[in-house]
Amino acid sequence: MNLNLIKLEKKINIKFKNAELLNKSFIHKSHDSFYNNEKLEFLGDRVLGLIISKKLLEIYPDEKEGILDKKLASLVNKKKCFEIGKSLSLEKFILVGNSKKKIIKIENKIISDCCEALIGAIYLDQGIEIVEIFISKVWKIHLKSSVVTFVDSKTKLQEYSLKKFKILPIYKLLDSSGPRHKPIFKVGVRLKNSKIFNATGNSKKDAEQKAATLFLKNIGKQWIGMIQGFFCQKINIMKIL
Repeated sequence: MNLNLIKLEKKINIKFKNAELLNKSFIHKSHDSFYNNEKLEFLGDRVLGLIISKKLLEIYPDEKEGILDKKLASLVNKKKCFEIGKSLSLEKFILVGNSKKKIIKIENKIISDCCEALIGAIYLDQGIEIVEIFISKVWKIHLKSSVVTFVDSKTKLQEYSLKKFKILPIYKLLDSSGPRHKPIFKVGVRLKNSKIFNATGNSKKDAEQKAATLFLKNIGKQWIGMIQGFFCQKINIMKIL
């Protein structure tokens, strides 16, 4: 095991029974395409969702499901996992690149993925009770601040589309490029009878969020234009009178 990971064990106050699990959680696919943290990340994502969902039910027993869903989305997304990963300095332990191809910069997504992989490793090695203690500790501040619900662009656009057209927004993957360790996805979104708004991101979800943000900005501009047009008409009528 990477000797530096012993420092991490002390930092998170967890002594791994199977040191290889901890080691694997910090191996990015660019370092080893076969032996890496992808499956641990997959598991950790689900474990995180379960634990945070449970915590939200405990904190907000009388809250509606729709509000809880929005709080959950804001607490388990890639951005939040990146923030947690940075607070634990996980980037210091991640293995990226190899002798043939080195990655100098560790991207934000790599750190957020590693955070989820670490959660998956803790769950497999220590069980549900210990991983719940770990998540509760490192997410404590964010859980407290969840009293204010953040509504992401995709959710806002979905609510707008359902209210106005009774259908969901349509997202379409238009292109994907870049190396396997640093992909770029181009996604388009449209509503009923609207034009398509495109955006790119390091993941499909990221690209969808950015495309939804662009669409919402356009809706905002349309409303401003309508309001300005209304007042201009009113002023012109007053001049005539």
